[in-house]
Amino acid sequence: MKIRATLFAAAALATMSPTTPAVSQDLSFDAYLQLIMAKARAEGVSESTINRMTAGLTPNQRVISLDRGQPGTPTRTGYPALAPYIDTHVNPTRIRRGREMHKATRGLHAEIEQQFGVPSEILMAIWGHETNYGSFKGNFDLSRSLATLAWEGRRRDLFESEWIALLKVADKGYSRSQLVGSWAGAFGNPQFLPSVYLRLATDGDGDGRADIFNNRADTLASIARYFNDSGWRTGQPWGVRASVPANLDRAAIENKIISPVCSRVHERHSQWKTVGEWRQLGVQPQKYLADDVMASFFQPDGPGKPAWLLTANYRVILEYNCSNYYAMSVGLLADEIAN
Repeated sequence: MKIRATLFAAAALATMSPTTPAVSQDLSFDAYLQLIMAKARAEGVSESTINRMTAGLTPNQRVISLDRGQPGTPTRTGYPALAPYIDTHVNPTRIRRGREMHKATRGLHAEIEQQFGVPSEILMAIWGHETNYGSFKGNFDLSRSLATLAWEGRRRDLFESEWIALLKVADKGYSRSQLVGSWAGAFGNPQFLPSVYLRLATDGDGDGRADIFNNRADTLASIARYFNDSGWRTGQPWGVRASVPANLDRAAIENKIISPVCSRVHERHSQWKTVGEWRQLGVQPQKYLADDVMASFFQPDGPGKPAWLLTANYRVILEYNCSNYYAMSVGLLADEIAN
């Protein structure tokens, strides 16, 4: 697997410090496993679940290699162009498949949108980016991957808590063979980490179970709940294309605030202004945005290239995966699915 920015786990990893050095294992794997098994018991995980989720467990060196191969702090040599990424990720096949799935799940949309306020095309775009509408959800044994990453120690607190959360998921009746996903622990159609599943996975069809592996209603309701929990503003687009005057003073709108999280993502956005203020500067949205909506200006490939006014809902997409390439492709794919 390419170390996919499109997996939800990458968003969680992005919030961790990338500069923490790898540490040597301070215990044997078996000894460490006994330690975290005891912690799982203390948090109420059943003995039968602990036994089936740890039977024959060994460290996965491939997972360690993938984790240690994650990039550290990016260099400041510029950004890859957005347009080629969009051409690859918002392509005719993904658009066509998204429209097909959108049509196939039409009966679910009204209730989910009424409950959570998130447009169905946004949910479909996330599903498309994360697992190509469920066609590839990862095949790593999650218990083995998370126990390995916790034992390896570079992000022990994160992965140890996620391993225990995974066992709590398993305690709900999922078999170990079902609990497979990405090397970093994300699983199901929306690629939730176990702790996110426990907090936000939603039963979308009323059968008493939040099955994000195979159930479309549960998948879409769970993504919608995630977006709602992250602050999605109903009735507001994620952003719209904008026309830009040649004399726009870019230095005057530069964002001087350094974000404590994903600073390389947020530094590319301008100051926040109302749409009315942008209009006064000559930046004109090409679709309707009310004058009192707050927006930031984004022209990723430079002057003369496409530009957007981004609303607070764009930041919600970034909560799912803190990458402008990801968030823009989700927004643009959603627009195509809705057309």
